[in-house]
Amino acid sequence: MDKMGPNIRKAITVIMSCIFVLAIVRLTEVGSFIKEQKTTASWMHAFDSNEQSVMVADPLMERIMDIAKSRSIQPINATIDRVWKAIPGYNGLEVDVEQSYALNKRVDETKTPLQLAYRETEPTVTLSQLPPSPVFKGNSNKPMAALMINVAWGNEFIEPILETLQSEQVKATFFFDGSWLTKNPELAKAIYKAGHEVGNHAYTHPNMSTLSEGLQHQEIAKTEKVVKATFGVNSKWFAPPSGDFNALTVRTAASLGMRTVMWTFDTLDWRHPSPATIVQRLRAKLEAGTLILMHPTSSSSSALQSMIHVIKQKKLALGTVSEILSEKRHGELKVEP
Repeated sequence: MDKMGPNIRKAITVIMSCIFVLAIVRLTEVGSFIKEQKTTASWMHAFDSNEQSVMVADPLMERIMDIAKSRSIQPINATIDRVWKAIPGYNGLEVDVEQSYALNKRVDETKTPLQLAYRETEPTVTLSQLPPSPVFKGNSNKPMAALMINVAWGNEFIEPILETLQSEQVKATFFFDGSWLTKNPELAKAIYKAGHEVGNHAYTHPNMSTLSEGLQHQEIAKTEKVVKATFGVNSKWFAPPSGDFNALTVRTAASLGMRTVMWTFDTLDWRHPSPATIVQRLRAKLEAGTLILMHPTSSSSSALQSMIHVIKQKKLALGTVSEILSEKRHGELKVEP
């Protein structure tokens, strides 16, 4: 530096001064950026259905987000139970922040009770993702029960059963024996037209576990062909005649697009118990997720209305097998004050 001329030293001093000034300016800009980020971080985020974030900065959004933290219910995965075999999952529930904000953005957010919109959240594992396994009951967190009506005989009691279901505004699932369905297509169509679900009950009411793989396939496939021709739909559920099945039965039904469904509660109506006996037994054993087996018999036909009343008294809704075994939630308001 000592060997440099005065002009060179002066030039270097000017350059270093400029660099110092630029550094100070840059640090000031960085400080402003950090300050802006801290301010932004204090804003709340609302998320739409596509999980895109929208920046919102007002007390209403903050209030909704605070409420949402305590209103979340986690979904429940479907599982294979050691006793009950396949148990369906159950959707969770969370506050739909964006929709709730839209519902309340024109009100005084500090005083008016908020209207909250909800949306369901799906479990990681659903019933359809489980390996082939029979289903004996629905998820115990879902406040529903279902009537399973296996039809292979008893035509004289079908009309009274349909009348009771209609008067009580209840939908059931009817499982048809293929040979019966072939002989009674008009009566079966009346059942379907009334809004009830239809399922497969094999063709000749055999003990499925005694049959070879080929014959098991034939029993289910032959009935399914008649189901498709009669109703124009495919069965989702296979109910083994007499509840008799083996692992081959479950795999065979699955290969044909059906899950094997059993029951939680059996009316034993084929033994001709009194209607009061059926109702008394049901009252003692009924719980959320119960699948109730019955047939078009005199006993069940006479007991049906009282059975429905017992179910409703237990605060359980009645639906089809597909409804009770779906992951969809039942009973919560999608918008609440």
